[in-house]
Amino acid sequence: FLRIMREQPSVVLGVAHTVVKRMSPFVRQIDFALDWMEVEAGRAVYRQGDKSDCTYIVLNGRLRSVLRKDDGKKHLTGEYGRGDLIGVVEALTHQPRATTVHAVRDSELAKLPEGALISIKRKFPQVVTRLIHLLGEKILGSLQQGGHPLGLHSSSSKWDAGNPASNLSTVAIMPVSEEVPLTAFTLELKHALSAVGPALLLTSDNIKQRLGSAALDSIHEYRLTSWLGQQEDIHRIVLYQADSTLTPWTQRCIRQADCILIVGLGDQEPTVGELERMLENTAVRAQKQLILLHKEDGPLPSRTVEWLNMRSWCSAHLHIHCPRRVFSKRSLPKLVEMYERVFQKAPDRHSDFSRLARVLTGNAIALVLGGGGARGCSQVGIIRALIEAGIPVDMIGGTSIGAFMSALYAEERSYNQMRIKARQWAMVMNSVFKTILDLTYPITSMFSGAAFNNSINNIFKDKQIEDLWIPYFTITTDITASAMRVHRDGSLWRYVRASMSLSGYMPPLCDPKDGHLLMDGGYINNLPADVARSMGAKVVIAIDVGSRDETDLTNYGDCLSGWWLLWKRWNPLAEKVKVLNMAEIQTRLAYVCCVRQLEMVKNSDYCEYIRPPIDRYGTLDFGKFDEICEVGYQHGKTVFNVWCRSGVLDKMLKDRQEICNNFCDNVTCPTTSFTDLAEIVSRIEPVKAPLADDESDYQTEYEEEVLDNQKDDYLDFISSQVEEDSDSDEEMQLRKRRNVPSGEGQASSTGEP
Repeated sequence: FLRIMREQPSVVLGVAHTVVKRMSPFVRQIDFALDWMEVEAGRAVYRQGDKSDCTYIVLNGRLRSVLRKDDGKKHLTGEYGRGDLIGVVEALTHQPRATTVHAVRDSELAKLPEGALISIKRKFPQVVTRLIHLLGEKILGSLQQGGHPLGLHSSSSKWDAGNPASNLSTVAIMPVSEEVPLTAFTLELKHALSAVGPALLLTSDNIKQRLGSAALDSIHEYRLTSWLGQQEDIHRIVLYQADSTLTPWTQRCIRQADCILIVGLGDQEPTVGELERMLENTAVRAQKQLILLHKEDGPLPSRTVEWLNMRSWCSAHLHIHCPRRVFSKRSLPKLVEMYERVFQKAPDRHSDFSRLARVLTGNAIALVLGGGGARGCSQVGIIRALIEAGIPVDMIGGTSIGAFMSALYAEERSYNQMRIKARQWAMVMNSVFKTILDLTYPITSMFSGAAFNNSINNIFKDKQIEDLWIPYFTITTDITASAMRVHRDGSLWRYVRASMSLSGYMPPLCDPKDGHLLMDGGYINNLPADVARSMGAKVVIAIDVGSRDETDLTNYGDCLSGWWLLWKRWNPLAEKVKVLNMAEIQTRLAYVCCVRQLEMVKNSDYCEYIRPPIDRYGTLDFGKFDEICEVGYQHGKTVFNVWCRSGVLDKMLKDRQEICNNFCDNVTCPTTSFTDLAEIVSRIEPVKAPLADDESDYQTEYEEEVLDNQKDDYLDFISSQVEEDSDSDEEMQLRKRRNVPSGEGQASSTGEP
C-alpha cells in the first residue's frame, strides 16, 4: 500500500475521505485540536513556573521531570515514555508548572490544548471519572513512595504505578573496549527478553541489509527515523548494538536510547573507553548503567568501586555471571548459528541475563527481610522454599537481622552456603562466654560492640556492597540527622552491623563517610518494602519477623503504685496483672513510627506480605536456629504452593505491558495507534442529558473558533463531494440510455463523427 501511495499520491485523498467519514464529529474535532510536535534531546517541553495551558501525550521518545528546590538543588521526580500523560494535574487545576520537563532523547508529543480538554470534560463526563481514578492512583502511589504526582503513567496492573523503568522502549549497548564479547552479550540479552515480550536487535549490518547500504546517510534521515519508530511500536523493547568506534550508527544508537548499557569485563583493569568519554563530553541525558561480565569459573566480583568512581554519570550497575558460550571464540556466522539453537529453548528465569531483562522492562522482583532478632532465622528457610518454587530475586535488602540474612544471600546466591554461614554466626551469638567478655561500663551501651563486630566481620570480610551479585540495600536510623538512611554502597559488614545496633545493647556505629551515628533500622523502617519499590521493583515479597506487642493489658485506672505491683508479683494467690515496665514502654515508643509504616506496607498493592508462625520464639533464641529455620521453610513452602496454584506467581512473572494490553482489550482502548483509538472513541454514545456545570453554559473562544472553522471546512468538503457524486450519477444514467460502455463513450466524445 505504501508503494501505491508513493506512485499514486492521489490515492491518499480517497483513503483520507473514507477514514474521515467513519469518524465521529467529536474525533475530528479532537484531531483538529491536537498538535503534533517534535522535541530534540535536551530541549525543555516546559519549565517550572510556566503557565499551564495544555497537556502533553508522549507518542514516542522519553521525557524527564525535574523539580528545582528553593536552595537551587534539582530533584528528579520521574521519567515518562510512550503513552504517558504529562502536565495534566496543572492543566486541570490551572496552576503554574510545578516542574521542568525536558526530552531525554528525540521525542514526538501530542499537545492537547486546554480548550479541547474542557470540551472533552463537558461532552463526556465519564472521561473526568477516569481521570479522577488515575489521579487518585498516582497520588496514593506517590505518597507511599515519596514521588511526585504530576504525570500519569499508562498502567493497569496493581504493581505498575510509578515504576520508572516500566516504559523503557529502547536500550543502546556499547562496549568499554574491543575485548568485550558484545555480540554474544546482546544475543544473550535478546534471548532473556524473549520471556518478557518481542524484542528486536539492531546492528549497523542488519540495518544496511534491511534498508540498504545508504540507510545511515543524512539524506535518508526521515525514512530511518520513521522505520525505527515503527519497530518500537511493534516490539516490547528494541536493542541497539553500537559499533566499537564512534560511527554514524553509534551516534544513532545514542540518540535513540532510553537507557544506555556500558558493558565491561569484570576481571580486567578498571578503565574508561573512548565511547564513554564521548558520552561524558556531549552530556547525553539518557540514564546509563554499568554492566560487568564475569566468567563461570572466574574470580568473584571485586574493585567495582573503582569502575564506578570513574563513571559518576552511571546511575546503577549489575554483575552478570555469563555462561561459557558468551566468551567462546567463534566467528560471527558460527556465533549466530549457535544462538539460533539457543533461542529454541526457554530462557532460565534465574540467570543474571533474565534478571537484567526484568530490570530493564520494569518487572523486577524484590525480596525484603524485616528485623526481629533470632526470629529472622526463619528467613533462611523461606528463601529455600522461594528457590524451590522457582521465584527469582532481582534485588534484596532488609533491616536488622534481615539486613544480615539478605546480605548473605546477595553474596552467595546459594541456599546451602547461606545456611552454613548463618548457622555459624547464630552459634557465636548464642555463646554466653563471649557475651560476658564484651560487657563494659554502661554509659552508652551495655556492650562495647567489639565481639559483635568481629562476628559479622568474620562472615563478610572486606566485601563491599557494590561487589555483591544481587543489588542490595540496608536501612539504618541516623540519630545525628534524625532520618532514615538507605545504604547501597560502602563497607558491607559495617552497615549490616549498624542496622543491627539495638539501643542500650550496642553503641551507635560512626558512619565512615560522614561520621553520623547510625542505629538499628528497625526504629524507623523495620520492613522496607517501600524502599525496594522506589528502587524500581514491580512486586516486593516482604517477610515480617518482628515481635508482636501484647495488647491485652490490665486497666489499672488513673494512677499506678509500684508497691501494689510488687505485691501482686510476690503473692502467689493474687491475680496476675499485665503491666509494661519502663524498658518495655521505651521500646514501644521507639517503634511507634515503624508500626505505622508497617501497616502502610501491608495494605499496599505492590507488596506480597508473609509472616511465618514464629511468635513463640524470643529475640535472643539463636540456639534454636535449626528449629526456627524449619518453621520458615514449611510456612514458605505452603504459601508458595498456594501462589503457584492460584496463578499469583504467573502474574508476578508476566510483563506489565502484557497485563496492560489485556486490561485495555477488556475495559478501554488498546495502546496500538491513534487510528485504533479514534475508531473506538467514535463508537462512544453521546450523553443525552449531561449535568449542567459552571463550564457548560458557555463556549470558550478556542472552542467557538474550532467548531466554526471545522464546520465550514467540512460542509465545503461534503458539498463538493456531493456535486462530484451527482455528476457521476448523471453520467451513468446517460450511458445506460445510450447503452454504450464507458470506455467507448469517452472515445466517441473525443473522436470525430
